[in-house]
Amino acid sequence: MSESPVYLTQSGLDALQEELEYLVGERRQQIAQQIAEAKAEGDLRENAGYDEAKNAQAFVEGRIRELKVKIHNAQIIDDTQTPDDEVALGRSVVVRENGYDDEEIYTIVGSTETDPSNGRISNESPIGKALLGRTAGDVVRVDAPAGEIEFEIVRVE
Repeated sequence: MSESPVYLTQSGLDALQEELEYLVGERRQQIAQQIAEAKAEGDLRENAGYDEAKNAQAFVEGRIRELKVKIHNAQIIDDTQTPDDEVALGRSVVVRENGYDDEEIYTIVGSTETDPSNGRISNESPIGKALLGRTAGDVVRVDAPAGEIEFEIVRVE
């Protein structure tokens, strides 16, 4: 198993454990039933239902392995170890892009929990890396595909 930490919030870890329980229990049983039904139909060489069930089984087993590694290597984000005004994993940061009045809120999370459309960005992303360790009032420059972007940190929540 990989030894690199997987940074998660407690709710993120809970979600992974819930998904693992579902896959190991209910989903495995569903696939086993599909395989049994397909075998009962006879010739497996030309049985699309059997092929589909075996593909689903392979996907589920791969996902189970992936979840076990992530859970094993999970490190719960603890933002109490850094000053309250410093951008850290698990914290939200309000930024304003240079030249714009609108503010954006990003929550810095581990890569497993990223959801950019909902403002949850990875600590490994260019913006996440640039924001970590900074405080309100700091100006942060990020190299993006469209060129350099400059943000001012308005506040850390």
